[in-house]
Amino acid sequence: MKLNTKRTVLIGFAFLSICAFWQMYDNLVPLILTNTFHIDKTISGAIMAADNVLALFLLPLFGGLSDRCGSKLGRRRPFILFGTLAAVVLMLGLPLIADSYHVQAAPFKLYLFISLLGCLLVAMGTYRSPAVALMPDVTPKPLRSKANAIINLMGSIGGIVYLIITTFLYKTKSETYITYFPLFAIVGGIMLAALLVVMLLVDEPRLAAQQRAYEEKHPEDNLAQQTISGEELPPEVKRSLAFLLASIALWFISYNGVTTWFSVYAQNTWGMSLGQANTCVTIATAGAIVSYIPIGVVASRVGRRRTIRAGVLMLTTCFTAAFVYTMLSDTFSPLLYALFILLGVGWASINVNSLPMVVEMCRSADVGKFTGLYYTFSMSAQIVTPIVAGWLLDHVSSKALFPYAAIFSLAAFLTMGMVGHGDNKVDAKRGLEAFDVDD
Repeated sequence: MKLNTKRTVLIGFAFLSICAFWQMYDNLVPLILTNTFHIDKTISGAIMAADNVLALFLLPLFGGLSDRCGSKLGRRRPFILFGTLAAVVLMLGLPLIADSYHVQAAPFKLYLFISLLGCLLVAMGTYRSPAVALMPDVTPKPLRSKANAIINLMGSIGGIVYLIITTFLYKTKSETYITYFPLFAIVGGIMLAALLVVMLLVDEPRLAAQQRAYEEKHPEDNLAQQTISGEELPPEVKRSLAFLLASIALWFISYNGVTTWFSVYAQNTWGMSLGQANTCVTIATAGAIVSYIPIGVVASRVGRRRTIRAGVLMLTTCFTAAFVYTMLSDTFSPLLYALFILLGVGWASINVNSLPMVVEMCRSADVGKFTGLYYTFSMSAQIVTPIVAGWLLDHVSSKALFPYAAIFSLAAFLTMGMVGHGDNKVDAKRGLEAFDVDD
């Protein structure tokens, strides 16, 4: 059994588009809210959590709707097409409103900004689950960790391209007002280019038909059992799924708390500019990028569960070490770059394997539904963490971010130990053979 690497890369452009957007969103929107509109961090955190509140309902909804879509374009591509176009149009209005508010502040401009932001988040919510579900739609279960490694690699490329551009555009900390319209426009262009690749080069209906034929030949891959009312998961599989979803929530509370507030934390604690803070994030992303493919190979040999637990433990260690350093020094040291590399490797170990473990427990007809379930728990966690982390920074200590993250990542390590299903069933080939292309 061989993974079609070229096809997986093309499918990954949909995730590249999504990650480029969310990297920009997490990076810029907190700065706009706090620096331009002068909203305190707790309220800004609540606004930042709004995307996760919407996603809690939109991602399962549109994931399930795409499962039942009968378009000639396929089940997922219609959602990717219209969602991306709407998002690009809406996102370009945000920096224009912020620039106008800076010139002449008026309450209605803040309300308009928040309203437009809400519409943008709805647009993104319509196609995120369908875009992510496209990979397992066309990939056999034993190969999904390796395929997901490539998908995450593509997503990281989208994020790191944005970060590199930001680093060059904003090299130093400025005391004057900064307009972010060029960054929004660049990300919009990235999203449109990725959309063209998916629409023109990915033949979803043909690929999905091939996957259905494969599943018919391998019914043993389906963990569900036939009942009078239909297919249901056995109790022991449901238990594993519950602990897996709890683990997903916990590590997203940990990691997203850091990513949401790091640019603000770095400015206030270490006196860094936006470009300098983004250098740290860029290095972490680079660590993830270089490790995605090796992690996919490792997971296929030692198991997804073990690989995830190792990644979670790595996050806990790095967050703890960062906190210890912060207590000893109030200036950033290049030595910390090593921690950010390890953070990237740890997060990659989790991301490569967590979604494949969830969709391992369902058949292809329900991939969108289970993808939505994955996002229900990850987004539920991210509803809470910007608010709680923002409150801690405001009311407890500006240095509370890293111990907060370490506690929840350790909890994820413990709950992941209770997961007994969704792991690899087939050993991969060694070395580069594990990624042979079947054209």
